[in-house]
Amino acid sequence: MSSIRKLIMLVDDSLTNLMVGKEVLSDIYSVITIPSAIKMFELLMRYTPELILLDVDMPEMNGYEAIEILKNNPKMKNIPVIFLTGMGDSVSELRGLELGAVDYITKPFSPALLKKRVELHTLIEAQKKALQDYNENLQQIVLNKAQTILKLQNKVLQAMAELVEGRDNFTGNHVERTQICLEVLLSAMNETGIYREQTIGWDINLLLQSSQLHDVGKIAIHDNILKKPGKLTEEEFEEMKKHVAYGVNFIEKLEESEEDSIFLKYAKIFINYHHERWDGFGYPNNLEGTNIPLLGRLMTIVDVYEALVSERCYKQAIDHQAAVNIILQGRETIFDPILTDLFEQCSEQLFLSMSLNAKNEQNQYLSIRK
Repeated sequence: MSSIRKLIMLVDDSLTNLMVGKEVLSDIYSVITIPSAIKMFELLMRYTPELILLDVDMPEMNGYEAIEILKNNPKMKNIPVIFLTGMGDSVSELRGLELGAVDYITKPFSPALLKKRVELHTLIEAQKKALQDYNENLQQIVLNKAQTILKLQNKVLQAMAELVEGRDNFTGNHVERTQICLEVLLSAMNETGIYREQTIGWDINLLLQSSQLHDVGKIAIHDNILKKPGKLTEEEFEEMKKHVAYGVNFIEKLEESEEDSIFLKYAKIFINYHHERWDGFGYPNNLEGTNIPLLGRLMTIVDVYEALVSERCYKQAIDHQAAVNIILQGRETIFDPILTDLFEQCSEQLFLSMSLNAKNEQNQYLSIRK
């Protein structure tokens, strides 16, 4: 099967030049002969040539005027133009090159020279397109690789966080569920405009990923405390509270080599502030009200809600509405009142998202059992 011929437009008001040019080129290319620049533009609405051979000196619209229109049209500006001219002065050539022509051929043209110039510039265009395709493919390959790495990083983070939370065999998938809750609240904040001035510029994907590390400091808490089925003593609770400092220390070690990481910045906020209370009786900093960073106030609600509706080694799960009522009772004491009201507004969506996640978990469990 023969390859598709490249299309060349030959524009000249001289019938002789059109006939000679077509005879020279038509054994290799598909050639459209055009008697004027105005007619050329009509045909460019239907065809996109590989190259335009454009006469300079034509009535109605000369070649300089025509190339200016071509180069100002986004759909036509990349079509290479070779000027055909009887003018042999360097000033005319320079003007054409400045307007965007890729070459000049002086008339009357040598058939061999015409063929060689057209061959050269069609080859250059083919190489440019091949390079552009390669670059686009390379960019896509890099993008795919970057996405794969990000997915892997996310999986590693999730596995590490689940390792911390799953040591008692009751809190598995806590990290995933807190992410779901957080995403629902963030979506509701975006829709309602709550705290918009503080949320502008947030990278939601990085933010959700970093939230997985909010309890990473528990890796340093002894199993006797972390797995204790009953209420912690005051001394044990003080030790448990240290997981915040352990987590912050973990992030700060990573920051030594990644000082400008937004991911680590988000993670550090989640870790350091998700046990603070609106009334100032939280830990470890006893911050009050809006002195607590917004991400910390969000995670406080998410973390408590998820803990309430989930089974733990020291408690049974309670139903969604009971958990919502407890959150509402903590308005202006434990929780930011504005975020608490938002939580109430989107609690139905939260329940649906959590229920869907629970169903997916059950299906995965059954598939593994099979």
